[in-house]
Amino acid sequence: CETCSKEEAKYRCPRCMKYSCSLLCVKKHKLALSCNGVRDKTAFVSVNEFTDLNLLSDYRFLEDVGRTADAAARHCIVHSPATKRLLYCLRNKARGCNIELKTLPVGFTKRRENSTTFNSMENKFYWHLKLIFPHCHAEYTLKGVPDDKILADILKPYIDPVESDPVVCQRLKIYTTSPQSDVRILMKIENRNRNSVRYNELDASRSLRDNLKGKVIIEYPTLFVVLKTLKNDMVVLGQDGSEPAENSDSESSSLSSVEEGEIRDSS
Repeated sequence: CETCSKEEAKYRCPRCMKYSCSLLCVKKHKLALSCNGVRDKTAFVSVNEFTDLNLLSDYRFLEDVGRTADAAARHCIVHSPATKRLLYCLRNKARGCNIELKTLPVGFTKRRENSTTFNSMENKFYWHLKLIFPHCHAEYTLKGVPDDKILADILKPYIDPVESDPVVCQRLKIYTTSPQSDVRILMKIENRNRNSVRYNELDASRSLRDNLKGKVIIEYPTLFVVLKTLKNDMVVLGQDGSEPAENSDSESSSLSSVEEGEIRDSS
């Protein structure tokens, strides 16, 4: 058992492949790793390990996607003039801020979750924002984040050792105990091939609007908070869009399970 290390393992989690010996240990591992226990249909499988079962799973996954897309296309809200006007307004206002905002059909998870609005009186966005902390397998959703708010201030309630919530601080202990200079904020570059996923590094001292300028966003921004001192598989492009000088094969081909889910969900 990978939780208590005392008893012989009887179960294996379909999601993270951790071995457990009892229901108690199963619950403990789910709580510790924020694991839902549901098999990840989009998990990476190498060619050498690919079997007929994986092929069948992919086929059924595509069938499910097709049914969901068809049901969404038939949804009355999709053809609602008010909905179309709202989405057109959001995309148009984003374009005015030099942000390319793309929306998904009704039925997609990110479309249902998105609560982004634009205040015409204040002339600014209030973004739906997702923060992902890969080193702790944690993610948080923020609603109504003004686009003029500094990124460092957005992160304070999570990683600041003084201002952060005690419960959150304990969960993100590896971040709160690290120097603030080690914290990097990354955002995935959209419209790239699956085998060449890249990230832009954002400036924590600038506002959300300034950081989003010139970037493509699908529904809402998703920010990955990582530490320089810890190894991660995210390949970050330079400010001029150039590839890093040294780039291992593992960095260009693998992502954490959290990121994989994001990619498939937004494709």
